[in-house]
Amino acid sequence: MLTIGVDLAAADERTAVASIAWAGGRAVLRELRLGVSDAEIVDAVLRSDKAGIDCALGWPEPFTRMLAAHREGHATDLPPAGGGAAWRRAMVYRTTDEVIRATFGLIPLSVSADRLAHAAMRCAALLAMLANAGADVDRAGTGLIVEAYPAVSLHRWGLAHRGYKGRHDALVDALKAREWLDLGGHEPLMRASHDAFDAVIAALTARAAAVGEATRPEAEQLPVARIEGWIAVPTAGLDELS
Repeated sequence: MLTIGVDLAAADERTAVASIAWAGGRAVLRELRLGVSDAEIVDAVLRSDKAGIDCALGWPEPFTRMLAAHREGHATDLPPAGGGAAWRRAMVYRTTDEVIRATFGLIPLSVSADRLAHAAMRCAALLAMLANAGADVDRAGTGLIVEAYPAVSLHRWGLAHRGYKGRHDALVDALKAREWLDLGGHEPLMRASHDAFDAVIAALTARAAAVGEATRPEAEQLPVARIEGWIAVPTAGLDELS
């Protein structure tokens, strides 16, 4: 099995791709690159069995409905006073974001009201490119791709997950200590770049999803997950992935 992890930024320079090969109870980090183009991402994902993308795969469904209505001048479902806290929250956070908050106490960046939106626009174009190439890009995670959130994966695996960016040497040490995981000479880049490190975590998360050890939306959540995207959280320990 080959899993891909993409730490997606708005620009190529901060975008990283990791490739992990799995066989015989072992995993080898075959490739880790920083400064990756759209074409290179699409090629890597299409070669994989499962890919984890560290970026929101969609926007809150009430937000997109509001924008469409506002564009036409018929935003009749807006509160008369211009909104309240609960209404604005529905515009800002997706269903999967609220599940992560309630379950793990982590607050994903808002794709509609934060700088993440720049990367999400790029992600939307990538999903279209993948779909045009024949890939199943179901945003709920049932196809080739799954949405990854490295901080919650680290939390699930009992590793430091708050404020780790730029201070992640100990996390690289924790991965290096796994006898089943061969970092393949990419350790220096993992230490130098938290973007590269996050791409590796996204590839590990993709493995969890590929072997059925990651969360999926419940039946009643599935319709909205296919619009907004769904964060896959590993349900197995890190050492159970091999």
